Amino acid sequence: MRTQKAIEPDAGADSRRFRQTMVLLTAGLVALFLGSLMVGRYDIGPKDLFAIFRTRLQGGPLTGDLGTQALIFFQIRLPRCLMALLAGAGLSVSGAAYQALFRNPLVSPDILGVAAGCTFGAALGLVLPGESFALVRALAFVGGLLAVYLAVGIAKWVRGGRPVIILVLAGLVVTSVFNALLMVLKYGADPYNELPAIVFWIMGSLNRVVWADLYIMIPVVGGGMIAFVLLRYRLNVLSLGDLQARSLGMNPGFYRFAMISLSSLMVAICVSTCGQICWIGLVVPHMARTLVGPNHQRMIPVTLVMGALFLLVADAMARSLTAAELPVSIITALSGAPLFAFLLYRNRGRGWI
Repeated sequence: MRTQKAIEPDAGADSRRFRQTMVLLTAGLVALFLGSLMVGRYDIGPKDLFAIFRTRLQGGPLTGDLGTQALIFFQIRLPRCLMALLAGAGLSVSGAAYQALFRNPLVSPDILGVAAGCTFGAALGLVLPGESFALVRALAFVGGLLAVYLAVGIAKWVRGGRPVIILVLAGLVVTSVFNALLMVLKYGADPYNELPAIVFWIMGSLNRVVWADLYIMIPVVGGGMIAFVLLRYRLNVLSLGDLQARSLGMNPGFYRFAMISLSSLMVAICVSTCGQICWIGLVVPHMARTLVGPNHQRMIPVTLVMGALFLLVADAMARSLTAAELPVSIITALSGAPLFAFLLYRNRGRGWI
């Protein structure tokens, strides 16, 4: 009995490790969120924030430097930091869901052409007559959803073979088509105004986020994350394969379609608002898997917090490292690629991939 007990996995130790990890990550997220609100090209110190809130609570007027700081804080800094939390968590959870649904650790949210469709839609909005950022985001969102529907439609039309593999290949076809259409737009764009705007949007940025964007993001991305947290056990079952899922009384086709649609919707709304933000959907799930293991009941909550933390730090660095703000994808790529290489080295020979 002692020998059998010794070789059984210690579920209690895993639970304690998970709770400790969540507490540390959440505390770090709160601390970095508060710090991120204060840093940027226009620093706002703790004393300034205290004076702003005290004046507002007392009903007094905000004048001079205090009024300027309050405007920056409430209209620029706060919505931007909240968007970093939402977009980072949404992209990371979507990446973890894709990796479970496709049973492939190298899958990212770009696999069905969502990012390519969003990019083409945004570029189309940038070259159409009449400058409207709302139109750019709307077309980007429509382009992302169109890419998903095309990939699913091609997979259903082809039939035969393994459905998951066919869907991935259909996503590659759709990605290639939208990338080609994007090159056509870039080739015909005005090289002085339209082309730089397209290139900068592709690199991703949170500098144009406003409260109206959050009113759209919160129900879609927030609701999607809640759904994945509630259904994270289903991801465990789906990652075992369709045969095992059916033997457990689960309809794998329905749940896979629903989860792919939901995760693609989350990616589309994130990319249409912030542009392409690379590496988060691929690297963060692997970081969470390294910390707490492949069990999605623990991995999904950790992925959510780590994704929010990752993009929050990247955005703070993008707006504070240089005098001119850097596109956030530069930071995520420069940090995500070495992190991924380190994870590959650290987890070698452990059946991690």
